[in-house]
Amino acid sequence: TAFYHRYFAHKSFQTSRITQFAFALIGSAATQRGPLWWASHHRHHHYYSDTDEDIHSPEKGLFWSHMGWFLSNRYFKTRLDLIPDFARYKELVILDRFDILVPVICMLALYGLGAALALWAPELGTNGLQMLVWGYVISTVVLLHATLCINSLAHRRGSRRFATKDTSKNNLLLAILTFGEGWHNNHHRFPNSARQGLKWWEIDISFYLIKGMEKIGLVWNVKNGPTASQ
Repeated sequence: TAFYHRYFAHKSFQTSRITQFAFALIGSAATQRGPLWWASHHRHHHYYSDTDEDIHSPEKGLFWSHMGWFLSNRYFKTRLDLIPDFARYKELVILDRFDILVPVICMLALYGLGAALALWAPELGTNGLQMLVWGYVISTVVLLHATLCINSLAHRRGSRRFATKDTSKNNLLLAILTFGEGWHNNHHRFPNSARQGLKWWEIDISFYLIKGMEKIGLVWNVKNGPTASQ
């Protein structure tokens, strides 16, 4: 949420090339394709939100807007033309090209950890398969659907503070599940803002993490966005 979305897609703050790649690696572990693929398709969504050109418009049906587009071969390729600012970094292009590599490493590492614990600490009652299923498969599927709910449900259920040209809505439950992404109407009104929760009670954990990284010098020039009254 902080890097794939707010950094790569919207450039809501700046960071070093090393930190940029480090968090691209971390983001890749979520198994939502590579950073360039993710960000380029999201930029396309903002260009054409809720129109016929929008790749996951809710007007095309709930299933399509939630996951049909994600599973379609039509959108498998990365739109490098939409993300030339980051496509100039060879390490990001390679990571994006081999986007399955990090998830496979995570799966093998979790299975290996579970197998090692079964051998060295059998009293814990775990094993390789259990660690793989709970540590990777279930958590990854839950995370994926939480993310996809922003494309589908956050354009159908919730409230609208701003009269944007799309159907984006603010949804407290989705905001909690996705570390702040559920303040979707706020986001569509101010897409380049690192802060999506504009009022004090609008929980935005991703923004808090970004501000924490700013305090220790990992990121800078954070675009804090407007106040709720603006």
